[in-house]
Amino acid sequence: MRSADYLRLTLRTLKASRMRSGLTVLGIAIGICAVVLLTTLGEGLRLYVLENFSQFGSRIIAINPGKSQTGGTGGLLASTRPLLVADADSLRTLPYVEYVVPVVQGSGAIEFGRRVRYTDIIGTGSEMADAWRFEVARGRFLPDSRGGYPQPWAVLGHKVKQELFGEQTALGQFIRVGGERYRVVGIMAAKGQMLGFDLDDIVYIPVERALSLFNRTGLMEIDVTYRPGISADAMAQQVSQHLIARHGGEDFSLITQDEMLKSLDRILAVLTLAIGGLGGISLVVGAIGIITIMVTSVQERRAEIGLMRALGATQRQVMWLFLGEATLLALVGGVVGILVSGLALGGLALALPTLPIQLDPFYLLLALLLSALVGLISGVLPARRAARLNPVLALQSE
Repeated sequence: MRSADYLRLTLRTLKASRMRSGLTVLGIAIGICAVVLLTTLGEGLRLYVLENFSQFGSRIIAINPGKSQTGGTGGLLASTRPLLVADADSLRTLPYVEYVVPVVQGSGAIEFGRRVRYTDIIGTGSEMADAWRFEVARGRFLPDSRGGYPQPWAVLGHKVKQELFGEQTALGQFIRVGGERYRVVGIMAAKGQMLGFDLDDIVYIPVERALSLFNRTGLMEIDVTYRPGISADAMAQQVSQHLIARHGGEDFSLITQDEMLKSLDRILAVLTLAIGGLGGISLVVGAIGIITIMVTSVQERRAEIGLMRALGATQRQVMWLFLGEATLLALVGGVVGILVSGLALGGLALALPTLPIQLDPFYLLLALLLSALVGLISGVLPARRAARLNPVLALQSE
């Protein structure tokens, strides 16, 4: 038989049992739609998270107190030396260092008049806004206080300003942060949220005052940004050697932005595949449906198969005929599933504009190939059964 003959016979068979073919197509379409929707949303979430982490810059090294231990009891018995503001200041002398940001974080009550708001408080240095790419809308960020104890200055996040002052001018006003009196010197531009953390609901104060406010002896983190011209590993090695010389040992942990993004990307990629695997369960159900339909079709068409064999059709030709039917059903289901998922994603984008949707053509092609593969695998058993029928016994079943 020619290819046209295969296609004509396959289409004629599918048209003869439209209800059964339609239900089979529907089962595959639901499975493909689930895979496309879940993998698209998972990929969108992955890119959204990576983009949010990258908005702070790509040349950042984070330093945390304490050395990560992989085993033994050394980490339990050793005393950890805290990271000090002096450690942060000393890092500014290193080559290629652009900004150094000491960080202490806590929460407390912010008061203005009779208004009180409980929010996050970050103690940091004057370079934080430039290092983290935060924009100051009004006033200025925290002045440089190196060389003396800083004045009680505060910078308000966009939401904190609106909650406490509304349309009233906040610059120059006095607020109470954790019970202490501070003068507002700046208002940050709206930044939005990152992974559920509201970057506009923060008050920034000098790091030395935050250490006293939260009764801490050391910093929670030091972020170092560096200029182009040096690799992340080389810069990390330079920072590590400098701190080891100051502390007399490696009692801190370093992680570069590249390492953070790579680790996060691996985790989110696995999560995307796992989500797609959940959608694949629907495909398994569709495959079972194809097997059931094709086995029933073989039983009903025993006489037709016997006649084809009597007219000279080989076992291979009969097998390819049934495989073609199963594959065509799955492909039609795949196309329908992709169209439905496209409409669903378009509706979601209109209804929820902030939802991270990333439609990747690779996943669409993969879904179509997957549907064809499902049809091919599902049709193997019924096709082999049809090809092995005895022509004489098959004709006698009429």
